[in-house]
Amino acid sequence: MDMEITAWQSLHSTMNAQTHRRPFDRATLRRIGTFARPHSRRIGLYLLVSVATALLAVATPLLAGRVVDAIVGGGDSGTVVRLAVLIAGIALAEAALGLVGRWLSANLGEGLILDLRTAVFDHVQRMPVAFFTRTRTGALVSRLNNDVIGAQRAFSNTLSGVVGNLVTLLLTLTVMLGISWQITLLALVLLPVFVMPARRMGRRMAGLQREAADLNAAMGTRMTERFSAPGATLVKLFGRPAEESAEFAARAARVRDIGVRTAMAQSAFITALTLVSALALALVYGLGGVLALDGRLEAGAVVALALLLTRLYAPLTALAGARVEVMSALVSFERVFEVLDLEPLIAQKPDARPVPDGPLAVEFDGVRFGYPSADKVSLASLEETAVLDTRGGTEVLRGISFRAEPGRMVALVGSSGAGKSTIAQLLPRLYDADEGAVRIAGVDVRDLDADSLRGALGMVTQDGHLFHDTVRANLLLARPGATEEELWEVLRRARLDGLIAGMPDGLDTVVGERGYRLSGGERQRLTIARLLLARQRVVILDEATAHLDSTSEAAVQEALAEALEGRTAVVIAHRLSTVRAADQILVVEDGRIVERGRHEDLLAAGGRYAELHRTQFEGGGGNSTAVVGGSVAGGPAGPVVGGSVVGGAVDGAA
Repeated sequence: MDMEITAWQSLHSTMNAQTHRRPFDRATLRRIGTFARPHSRRIGLYLLVSVATALLAVATPLLAGRVVDAIVGGGDSGTVVRLAVLIAGIALAEAALGLVGRWLSANLGEGLILDLRTAVFDHVQRMPVAFFTRTRTGALVSRLNNDVIGAQRAFSNTLSGVVGNLVTLLLTLTVMLGISWQITLLALVLLPVFVMPARRMGRRMAGLQREAADLNAAMGTRMTERFSAPGATLVKLFGRPAEESAEFAARAARVRDIGVRTAMAQSAFITALTLVSALALALVYGLGGVLALDGRLEAGAVVALALLLTRLYAPLTALAGARVEVMSALVSFERVFEVLDLEPLIAQKPDARPVPDGPLAVEFDGVRFGYPSADKVSLASLEETAVLDTRGGTEVLRGISFRAEPGRMVALVGSSGAGKSTIAQLLPRLYDADEGAVRIAGVDVRDLDADSLRGALGMVTQDGHLFHDTVRANLLLARPGATEEELWEVLRRARLDGLIAGMPDGLDTVVGERGYRLSGGERQRLTIARLLLARQRVVILDEATAHLDSTSEAAVQEALAEALEGRTAVVIAHRLSTVRAADQILVVEDGRIVERGRHEDLLAAGGRYAELHRTQFEGGGGNSTAVVGGSVAGGPAGPVVGGSVVGGAVDGAA
């Protein structure tokens, strides 16, 4: 390895290391050990290969010196040939060990990435919804990519580098001192001239690189937002393409300027260090030549010293920056562990019970709830703020109590922000109540097994979210084992079979990011088809038909009337025309149930419900038609309300 390569590697490692001045954290090192323990045999073999490679690296210069001595001393050709064959053999061995070391390094690094990514991914999946509403997706993804890869370098690069370079350094110094201690000491005097500029220039250029990385990250975030379907639509609606282009170009130009400065600084740095290496070699050849002419040193020793010199500076330079690399790796580990140490607010009890069989009742008993503060569910680094907001706990629900018997339905109506969606989110344990209890079949949901609860309870939200995947994959989220016939059956019942069949790839058609290749109504009907496929016994519909036109809404309600028969339903509806036949309507205002009863009774009472009804219908906002058991709303029994079956009675006990 020559001086120029060493210079480049030293500069690169210093530039890319995260400069954090902090002591070694023993707790972090112990935790790293838990991830390294499954790979301990491979790590040990990797270290042995590194040591063997270092030994071979020192042997080659010595053999080269002996070849020169044999030539100068008039030795026989057989000796020269044997030495040359030995050098070739060592080169082959070095190459083979290099491949083995690289294989071990790749397996260690990629294995560690797998373990860390899996651990972080599984842990993040257990986090509550509040965590995802606060963190920046890009920052969270960075933990799974950049920081995990940074931690991986501790094993694939730093670990072997420190051990191999240390062995090479000790062996090289020992051999060089044995050959000529005078030349060795003079060579070491030049070391600060070689190492210090690398560290100083590396730190300076690291600042430029971090600025470029920040600018690139900002541009990446901007492109992600602007290139999504809703983001692009927003830019076009407000007519700002020129301004967006100018702002993007300004940041890109700054990255260009940094790139030019970095390239010139690198070139000047490498030129200077190449000059230093030339001076060091000149010193060896000059002083060594004089000693050789005086008979105090053999000619082969001069050549060996010159070759060993390159082997000396390389590990010394690498070890000089080893602390920075190690600390950088530790920082990456700490950032990964920071996510793993964030305790999920929603935890399953060790003795959790399965949801009982049969029809299920739903009950809210004196439920009070306030959304948790940021410091309980998030990290400042994931929100890109200096300090997390400690505000929180303000009550959103204030003593909510109601009960829906099996197969019956409760409708929640009221002003925006009254707490209706919050009530719905407590049932599937997206959040837990602060006081009181939410029960299914008489069992507190906090005592139920999470998988069993998800299997018994389904929810359709108003945004109709779909993954950037095929129609088939989005449906199979509900029931992975569903057959082709079952998929087409739920599409038929959601009145989507004709649309999907007419697409070029049918069920394998990709719906696009968040389903934006479909219309709002089609997207919502696909989420309802997914609900039909799941066949859950308790159904929550949060404005499930909000994005449907009258024709689509009637078709979907007709399908849901069949699908939800005998199931318990909690429905949130804004259009009161869709809840007039509900078993019980709960009017929610300011986190409280201010009225409850059937449609006719609430109208007669002349309270808040009557006011909402009057406002909607006098303004012409409640004229949508709801299909009721095959007839128009207001007809015979068995209506569909807000996409749910209405029938029987609901216990209105508070």
